[in-house]
Amino acid sequence: MEEKFDVTGMTCAACQANVTRAVSKLDGVTSCDVSLLSNSMKVEFDKDKVNEQTICDAVNQIGYGASVHGASQSEQDGFRKEWQDRQNRVELDQKNAKQRLILSLVLLIPLLLIAMGPMVGLPILEGMEWMMISALTQLILCLFILFIQRHFFITGFKALIKRAPNMDSLVAIGSGASFVYGLVGIYQMAYYFGVQNMEMAHMAMHSLYFESAATIVTLVSVGKYLESRSKAKTSDALDKLVDLAPKNATILKDGKEVVVSSETIQKHDIRPGQRIPVDGRVISGTGYVDQSAITGESLPVEKNIGDSVISATMNENGTFQFEAEKVGQDTTLAKIIQLVDDAGNSKAPIARLADKVSGVFVPVVIIIAVITGIAWLISGQTIQFALSNAISVLVISCPCALGLATPVAIMVGTGKAAENGILIKSAAILEQLHSIDTIVLDKTGTIT
Repeated sequence: MEEKFDVTGMTCAACQANVTRAVSKLDGVTSCDVSLLSNSMKVEFDKDKVNEQTICDAVNQIGYGASVHGASQSEQDGFRKEWQDRQNRVELDQKNAKQRLILSLVLLIPLLLIAMGPMVGLPILEGMEWMMISALTQLILCLFILFIQRHFFITGFKALIKRAPNMDSLVAIGSGASFVYGLVGIYQMAYYFGVQNMEMAHMAMHSLYFESAATIVTLVSVGKYLESRSKAKTSDALDKLVDLAPKNATILKDGKEVVVSSETIQKHDIRPGQRIPVDGRVISGTGYVDQSAITGESLPVEKNIGDSVISATMNENGTFQFEAEKVGQDTTLAKIIQLVDDAGNSKAPIARLADKVSGVFVPVVIIIAVITGIAWLISGQTIQFALSNAISVLVISCPCALGLATPVAIMVGTGKAAENGILIKSAAILEQLHSIDTIVLDKTGTIT
């Protein structure tokens, strides 16, 4: 059987690869498709060998969260409610990312001026008498920034402890090492001030890396904010599809017309035809229905008793009543939205290659950073120089877009196509379209 799960805590391609690997190795799981863009997972598994709870436990054990998709929703909740909940989560993520970025930048600017100003001729807390004040001010500003960006350390070190390192682990190690090294520098300064060795105290001040620790997390948070904006924009086309269905509908209840939410319509509710919220069958009257949004037909179609009507179509002329047959997630529009959403979240062959790279990328980078630091120490360089190079390897090796660029492109492509009446079944098919050299259309202009 196939089941869809909601996954929480994923921040990068390495997270996606970790979840895929943890679930795929379970006995009875035949395939696992994890989407970083929608924070979801589709799993095909043998019900006799493994169940939903075991799959959720496997994800939880490596530091992420998983639950069966729709488990918290009631039967009254339709596709609009589910879509709105997802949009609210995406917008909240974008809002939080923006707030963290702005606060970090406001604090980073004075930190950089204090730390780097004297090097470029700006007399900010310059001189031996200001050294300790400068160092403590940098420490305080850096602490505030690291607290604002604490999610890097929470998720990064949690992933390390669970032996499933991700991109946040690289950021956390690099920024954390800079901060600890700067802290050691302050203790050295305090000691040398105590023994009146001003020369060594001045040298220790050059070991302060607080601005580096703060700059690392702030710059990476710029990328995180841009990612959150991309996620919000990819769903614009699907939003338009969702809005095709009316939010409210008029039904006949005890012989009276009552306006209710479209999501609450049950089978066999009867309503006069205007804008049609659900699939059904005409039981009285006649009308001409514009079905162009669903079928692509350019002219309204006449509907008589016994004819079917489709959700999200418009009764242009005439009056009829119909009996609801398919509601909620079973309507034609809901299935189209689900198809487009599934296509946007599916994996193209090129994306699967990125997943394989992500699975080994972070551990390899950490190993290279350690080797870099040791190699410079062996060659006779100072700890400060070796640490600087090791941190550089960690920080420049954070391509979070590795797992996001392709899914965003697929989501935008399938969404825009759906907006123009073209339904693409999967990302693999979308990738194959580049090899097409002939397109055949029938006389109505439709293609299947």
